[in-house]
Amino acid sequence: MEWFNKTFAALGTEELYQIVQLRQQVFVVEQNCVYLDADGYDRAALHLFAVQQGCVVAYCRLLPPGLKYQEASIGRVCTALEKRGSGLGRELMQRALTLVSESYAAESVRVDIRISAQLYLQNFYSSLGFTAVSAPYDEDGIPHIEMLCSA
Repeated sequence: MEWFNKTFAALGTEELYQIVQLRQQVFVVEQNCVYLDADGYDRAALHLFAVQQGCVVAYCRLLPPGLKYQEASIGRVCTALEKRGSGLGRELMQRALTLVSESYAAESVRVDIRISAQLYLQNFYSSLGFTAVSAPYDEDGIPHIEMLCSA
């Protein structure tokens, strides 16, 4: 397994294609959710992803503070169906938390991270240090909750 962290401009066309394909497989096909994936934030994001045997198998994007939320954020978190339950999602999030801290925190100051988590994953994100900060709400037909963490 190889891990990559790239800006939008640094992504190759094959990498971008595989990232979009994974996001659509998970969020559109599996979760039967019609939404605008190309929301304009990808250009300003850091893209963290894992490649195994030439295929993107885990992905998330990191947004700087002040872009989507006042805080930095991690979103579009997904793993390929065949990799779920392997610990890859936890490794992805641990790497994302470290990368947010390295990329967006001022020297010796922690950075707050906000996520819009699917409600059924609240315990998973809590185990990584996130705390619920909103009541559950509907986002694209799926119950979500906002959560915060400091990295």
